Amino acid sequence: MSLILVAVISLGVIGLIAAVILYAASKKFAVYEDPRIGQVAEVLPQANCGGCGYPGCSGFAAACVKAGSLEGKLCPVGGQPTMEKVAAILGLEATASEPKVAVVRCNGTCANRPKITHYDGVRSCAVAHATYGGETGCSFGCLGCGDCVKVCQFGAIQINPETGLPEVDEEKCTACGACSKACPRNIIEIRPKGKNNRRVYVQCVNKEKGAVARKACTAACIGCGKWVKVCPFEAITLENNLAYIDPAKCKSCRKCEMECPQGAIIAKNFPPRKAKPVEAVATPVAPKAPVESAPKAEVVNPAPASATESAQAPKAEA
Repeated sequence: MSLILVAVISLGVIGLIAAVILYAASKKFAVYEDPRIGQVAEVLPQANCGGCGYPGCSGFAAACVKAGSLEGKLCPVGGQPTMEKVAAILGLEATASEPKVAVVRCNGTCANRPKITHYDGVRSCAVAHATYGGETGCSFGCLGCGDCVKVCQFGAIQINPETGLPEVDEEKCTACGACSKACPRNIIEIRPKGKNNRRVYVQCVNKEKGAVARKACTAACIGCGKWVKVCPFEAITLENNLAYIDPAKCKSCRKCEMECPQGAIIAKNFPPRKAKPVEAVATPVAPKAPVESAPKAEVVNPAPASATESAQAPKAEA
């Protein structure tokens, strides 16, 4: 038998033995995967944004299948229609969840918060935050380098060149939370959209004392506490010189907005307030002076002459 034939047979036997071992190992250590996970993953948008709280759409699909309930679970990109498809696959009920949106809690525009330094470095909020306090006197506000814009997969946030602040397009925002995680100053918050897409929130994160905060930004919260007193629902808390409105308790009465001396409370998507009717103040009319009537001259009628006196009167000579 030639040497080549022996080598071929030896390799074939080794391969066969290895295949048998691998087959036995795959059966023994096989991990069962519910086929419904793949079905659920197919109806998900595959954005892999992490807004659901799980590592990608496959992780969210596995969590939905294993949980046995969809309560507290929501795909922020697909929304309620996608969750209804998931519920149909799993034979569960899709609980209605309140839609959310990203909110920028900083009103430090170029006019409200003038620059005092110039940053010459990598255009990154993370780098700027780690190296120094920023170009303005507020070390809590937006840095304006656009890290939130870079991480948004849906083009829902852009930097306004006039104000220098990020602005959220509510129609495009899916509340995935990527911008909130990317912001080193934590000025972007994921809040419920609210009834009729209306919400009230504090547009400031400055925790300095009132005089210091107002010096850095004319629109900063000064922690005066007037809002806390007027809120009938106890939705406002004041901590570390900064007010915060709890969206779960707020009823959008807007009393706090009227009491804020700094204009730091924003009432979003509300109709303009009706102007209060100006009550007409009656001007007191000075009493007219009595018109004095001119004294009338008394006319004395002479008594008519008697007939005797007329007869005795001398006749004029012709």
